[in-house]
Amino acid sequence: MSRYQIVFSGQTAAGAVRAQVQADLARLFRADAARIATLFSGRRIAIKGNLDAAEAEKYRTALARVGALVEVLPEGAPEAAVSAPAAADAGRSADSAPVARGRLQVQPRDEYMAAFAAVDAPDFGVAPLGVDLQEARPESPAPELDLDRFSLAPVGSDMGQAPAKPAGPPPDISHLSLQRP
Repeated sequence: MSRYQIVFSGQTAAGAVRAQVQADLARLFRADAARIATLFSGRRIAIKGNLDAAEAEKYRTALARVGALVEVLPEGAPEAAVSAPAAADAGRSADSAPVARGRLQVQPRDEYMAAFAAVDAPDFGVAPLGVDLQEARPESPAPELDLDRFSLAPVGSDMGQAPAKPAGPPPDISHLSLQRP
């Protein structure tokens, strides 16, 4: 017998007022506003699990009645914090701005991450194991140097080092004497 779970990602039915849906869900779940706000963070949250098909449909209908759009998924289905936009909003972000093709639509997982919901991130993939990710640099050409003016001196020749200056005369220590204690 198949078991199902109810997953909610903060989407509301067309024409539903978000504040009213939040108030209705707070009444339905007997929860405070802070807990309901986490449901609307954009992250996919499993609200109820281990349901048979009839129970799952009953939950989906009750939540649709208050304006919350939920998904009924088989138990153990992977939940993703990153999801594609809904079919009704395909090609649009949460701010109704067009989303560029090949860009990643990130749904925030909590209130803190909601501040980063408008970040435009490229859709980076994961490279296969062993692939070189750094682009090859082009060889830089060797500089052209004119060395015609230079020559080599014979071995042992003086290369023009400055001769060491004499240290000077030793100090006069004739006035010093040693005494025994």
